This record gives sequence, C-alpha cells and structure tokens, in this order.
Amino acid sequence: MLGYHEQRAVFGRNFTTMRILVVGGGAREHALAWKLARDPGVTVYCSPGNAGIAQVAQPAPAGAGTPADFLALAEAIDADLTVVGPEAPLTEGIADLFEARGRLLLGPRREAARLESSKAFAKAFMARHGVPTAASEVCDTVASARAILHSGRFGWPVVLKADGLAAGKGVIVAADPPAADRALQALMVDRRFGAAGDRIVIEECMRGSEVSVFALTDGRHALILPTAQDHKRAYDGDLGPNTGGMGAFAPSPLVDAERLDRIRDTIVMPVVDGMRAEGQEFRGFLYAGLMLTDDGPKVVEFNVRLGDPEAQVVVPMIDGELAPLLAAAAAGRLGHETCRVRDWPHVGVVLASGGYPDAFEKGKVISGLESAESVPGVLVFHAGTARRDGQVVTSGGRVLTVVGEGHDFPQAISRAYEGASRITFEGMRMRRDIGRKAIGA
Repeated sequence: MLGYHEQRAVFGRNFTTMRILVVGGGAREHALAWKLARDPGVTVYCSPGNAGIAQVAQPAPAGAGTPADFLALAEAIDADLTVVGPEAPLTEGIADLFEARGRLLLGPRREAARLESSKAFAKAFMARHGVPTAASEVCDTVASARAILHSGRFGWPVVLKADGLAAGKGVIVAADPPAADRALQALMVDRRFGAAGDRIVIEECMRGSEVSVFALTDGRHALILPTAQDHKRAYDGDLGPNTGGMGAFAPSPLVDAERLDRIRDTIVMPVVDGMRAEGQEFRGFLYAGLMLTDDGPKVVEFNVRLGDPEAQVVVPMIDGELAPLLAAAAAGRLGHETCRVRDWPHVGVVLASGGYPDAFEKGKVISGLESAESVPGVLVFHAGTARRDGQVVTSGGRVLTVVGEGHDFPQAISRAYEGASRITFEGMRMRRDIGRKAIGA
C-alpha cells in the first residue's frame, strides 16, 4: 500500500497531512468520512454533509452544489483529494472539470459515468465488449415500446427501465400485458421519473439471486471490495414499491472465491479495459449489480460510485488505511495494491420516514442516537438528518442506517436491530427482515 511519503510524489507536493473533500450528504458519505477520518494525518471536509457527518468531518458549504462550486471549494481548502459520493456530480462532469484544473478527484469522467446515467448506453457498451447481461431493446416512443411488449418477445414477466437516473426507483417488473401497459404509462406518458423516462429499456426478466460487487479501479487495475446484497423493496418479504434501499448485508454468502474470480474476469475487467480502449479511462468505484443466473453472473445495472446502503456495510469491512488507496486510484497508480478486509459479517438496517418512498414529513426530532451507538458492534450512519435548535431532526426519506457487526450473521442481525430499537422519531419505520437471506443462503 502506498505510504504517505509515496503519496507526496503522487500529488507532486510536500505535506504532512492529507485534506480530503467528500462530496455528498448521505449515509454512504458518512461511512466514507468516518473511515477516512480514522486514517492518521487525514483531515476530512464534507459538502453538504449532515448532522452525523459533522461529528467526523468539517462541514464545508459549496454554494448551489454545482461541479464549479465544488471545484471552488476544493481550491479554497486546498484539498489534496476529492472523493465523490453520489452519481449526480459525476454525470454533470465534475471529474472533467477537476482534471482540467489539475486537481485530484476520485470518480469517472462524464462520458464514462454514462454507464449509470443511461441504461441504453450501458447496454450498448456491454454488447461492444462482451459483458453478459439480459437481452433487451431500447425504445424512444410509446408506440415502439408497446409493439415490443405486445409481441411477447421477452416473455413474462418483463422488465421496463427508465433510461436515465431515477434515484434507484425507475425499474418496473410487469407480470403480464396489462401490468406492462400500466408501467409504460407511468414511465413514458405520466413521466413519473421526469426526463429519465423519455427513453426506456425493455429487457427479459432474469431469474436468480441479486448481488452487488464493488471494485476500486485506476483505469487499468481493479481492487475487488467485499460483496453485498441489498433490499430494495419497501416492506418485509420483498413486497411493496422499490426504494433507494432499505438495508443491506455483507459479504454475500452466494459469492465464493471462484465465482468472484469469474465476475472479475468476465465483467469487471472487460468494463475497465473497454473504457480505456474507448478513451475514457475509468478511475473510481465501479458497482456492478448482478443476477446470478443458471448461465452465470449477468449484469442488471452499473453504478459509477459506491452503493447506498451497501457502502454502510462494505466500508467498515475495509481493514487498514483507506485514504492511500483512494489517492492511488485517483492518480492512476493503484498497480497491484491489495485491500485487507475484515471478514466478520455486517448488516445495515435503514430507518426511514413514514410514507417513504412517497411523500413524507421532515423535521421530526430523533431520540436515542447515543444509546444506539453504545451497543457493542454497532455503528450509526446518518443520511437524512440535520441539526436544529440543538437537536437532531429528520430531513429526508432514508434517515439513518444502523449497522451491526458480528462473528456470524445472526449476531450481526441481532446487534443491528438492538441498535435500531433504541432510536425513535415520529413515523419511523424499518424492515424487520434485513439479513435473513444470508442465513438462508
């Protein structure tokens, strides 16, 4: 692993401490800031941050939060490295802007970020580079989409996806033609997800179990991080509408060393090599959402950053210093570095506002945070929180992620729910079955 002496060569200047700017304000960014702040000699800034992040990082306002605002902030604090948490700044070209000004940033350029911002682009890219995924068709009009759906080409059920960004909620699985018509109406006519649904991808419904695989890459090499499984549906038993994620656990018991090597060879490295071949060297986190089918692992979707809530269970498993690895990846010098991992299971339970993922109220006072954090093996990462009149209050749909660590999954689950049981706010709800799949597996 790169030491601080070697890092000075990466940045081309001398310093005894690292100043790292984390862009974002959710539980994923809290997990990153928490981990980075534990590295010796590292000072963490975060923009916009939240009530929990303010305990481990210095809040740093960045105007309206545009890429230019974040660049101005990085220059003002003389950040040695900027780490981007959410997808929006990446799709808006923050990496291109920082690169043009000679400032180090971990995250792919705008064109490479299209792996996430356009499902149609991702499908075409996978076809060019032989990455296994579901058969699909891209549709620009309601008429063309309806024709494909009614042809029965992909069988039933069938999957409809908004092409653009939809906060993890733009995917509808239609069981039959009437359901497909309703989904098409919601996506392209009612524009439930705005411009994201101007174009859609229709694809076969793959069967199997879903897993999330994360890689840190410098554009040539890739470090595979712990695998995870998340819970997208709002209610127990995977029922209800899709959300941004109601919980996650790591590592996935479905992915052994042999299967992980196959995923690296057939999915991760073809993406890294393909991006470089197309002139878009990918530096940052590559997140592959996969379906483990009878024909092998296939891509459901790509993200160009760490997932949320997966980051909250994956990041605490990383053993040793994180800052040197991120700096090396951003500088294109990851080489053959290794990432030490603690193999104890981690389970994260999301505490959400009443009504989420639909309408919800904000400003609810949160109690019991200190009590939850006092439970052995428990971490609490903030997402939608703010401080008002000396109290921590809710400010979003997903409010907190309570993470339990254990020597096995039953203990990790027990600790996570023990921590969650000590927290209260009006309307709070959570799923009660997070991590149960790991025990079954």
